[in-house]
Amino acid sequence: MSDGEPGVDDASADAKDEATADVAFRVMRLESVIYELADPSPTAHLVEAESPFRYLVVPVALPDAIALEHALNRVEGRRPTTHELMSEVLTRLQAEVIAARIVRHEGGVFYSELDLMTPRGREVFDCRTSDAIALALRQGAPAPVLCSEEVLAAYYG
Repeated sequence: MSDGEPGVDDASADAKDEATADVAFRVMRLESVIYELADPSPTAHLVEAESPFRYLVVPVALPDAIALEHALNRVEGRRPTTHELMSEVLTRLQAEVIAARIVRHEGGVFYSELDLMTPRGREVFDCRTSDAIALALRQGAPAPVLCSEEVLAAYYG
């Protein structure tokens, strides 16, 4: 809560929940992570799980590409990576990743949210798309990666 104003944070969380409820989302899956020597910017390739099977190409930094590839293939290091550690922290705190959601695309940048269910209730965090996907994939049962219909329509528009 903010400095003695009861309900302020709750009201903003409720408003965000209502805004998200009005948005149509499509289930995506991480198809591949590609790094080509001719183009040193790695990309994550997401494909819709159902027809019409649209795809998104998300530019990521090299360390994020490695993290996504490891999460996709369930590779665990000898020492925990940041995403492995965060996944373990969430598990021990009894927080579950409900979904990774891609909510906006502006200026070539994808914006995402990590949707969690905690013992205290639902929490939604703004985060980088690569982090949201890596954490979603690192769950015992991978959480869905969702993309707003608006983002897909604009990407193809």
